[in-house]
Amino acid sequence: MAPPSSNLALPSAARIASSGSGLDGGPPGRPGTTGLQAGALTTTAPHILVVDDDRRLRDLLRRYLENSGFRVSTAADTTQADGLLASIACDLLVLDVMMPGESGLAMARRIDTEALPVLMLTAMGEASDRVNGLEAGADDYLVKPFEPRELVLRIETILRRRVRSESVSGGVVRLGPLLFDIRRLELTDGGERVYLTSLQAELLAALAAHAGTVLSRDRLRRMLGAQVEERTVDVQVNRLRRKIERDPGFPQYLQTVRGKGYVLRPD
Repeated sequence: MAPPSSNLALPSAARIASSGSGLDGGPPGRPGTTGLQAGALTTTAPHILVVDDDRRLRDLLRRYLENSGFRVSTAADTTQADGLLASIACDLLVLDVMMPGESGLAMARRIDTEALPVLMLTAMGEASDRVNGLEAGADDYLVKPFEPRELVLRIETILRRRVRSESVSGGVVRLGPLLFDIRRLELTDGGERVYLTSLQAELLAALAAHAGTVLSRDRLRRMLGAQVEERTVDVQVNRLRRKIERDPGFPQYLQTVRGKGYVLRPD
């Protein structure tokens, strides 16, 4: 099912969220759904935890993010979020700044944001507020009201950036005479740069950061962005092989695991 259109009333929900009132007529801070709502999603889909005291906004974000390919859990406050984080693994935290009890800023300061990236939501758009959020450890800062698609794009950008930051042999993998720098997205042959399109570089970075691990087409598609189709992954793998393999027909490094996906096996 395609994601709901951006006029699903999320911006108005965000405005009301900034006032601390629930759209369902219930009191602010009322507990929301905390169980996984993954439906037909694969278990390799990134898992997002949304923490916001506005139940209507939580539900809107959960539905939109699920329809965009993510697994989603929600919490009404930081106490509920702490309980979930103690029992489930999450890939990213979407955290509201202003909530009853402990604020989102306070939570961001005390958790390990190196291990769990944070995207903060706030009704405060002053530069000093953004600086406070970033200083607290947040990876990004989104001001309400916002378009749902912008939230998805920012989440995908953070996750791609985190994939590239995972080091393999100091962030460089060797493929025969070739060297690929994951952080710089640069492939070189004897010091000479080998041209890669941006999509090929992102694909190679995702595979290199998980070297030796089979990644499904669906997982690779999500790493590259929601607009990339599985067929595009296949095409880019074939083109990438022409640049890194001595014999693309019998690949040594970028191998296909039938029925499962692709794996990069560097030297």
